[in-house]
Amino acid sequence: MSRITHIVLDDANLPPPTPEIEQERKVAMFDLLEDNVFALPVREDRPAPQGPYHLGLSIRDKRLVFDVNTENDEKAAEFHLSLGPFRQVVKDYFQICESYFEAVKKSAPAQIETIDMARRGIHNEGSRVLQERLEGKAEIDTDTARRLFTLICVLHYGG
Repeated sequence: MSRITHIVLDDANLPPPTPEIEQERKVAMFDLLEDNVFALPVREDRPAPQGPYHLGLSIRDKRLVFDVNTENDEKAAEFHLSLGPFRQVVKDYFQICESYFEAVKKSAPAQIETIDMARRGIHNEGSRVLQERLEGKAEIDTDTARRLFTLICVLHYGG
């Protein structure tokens, strides 16, 4: 099975999230575990450890770390990605989310829908960046990339 069945988000050194950020995290983790595609490619003519996988996500030494283990807790892979390519899209995503959360409280449905469309566009951009950064390391589909991008944003919160 090429999928993630367990995920741990290392947010221990982050400030407490806002209720909105916490809700985004919960929804992304639930959706990710319900439906995802995650496979490790063959490396140097040797097969990759088969899934399902347990995934740990963290930021260490200013790098995004994917720690992948098999269900038997055997190390399957570990990748360290530069945070640089994510910085602007994460910043844009937080700004548009703030606007969206405020609009939901006091704006007309048409305005909320416009902001939500912009939010989805930025979210799509973030998932595209993630897919590019994981190329050759892990194979993921668009929905999995979107959910993982949300979790990457949570790790950036307050950082």
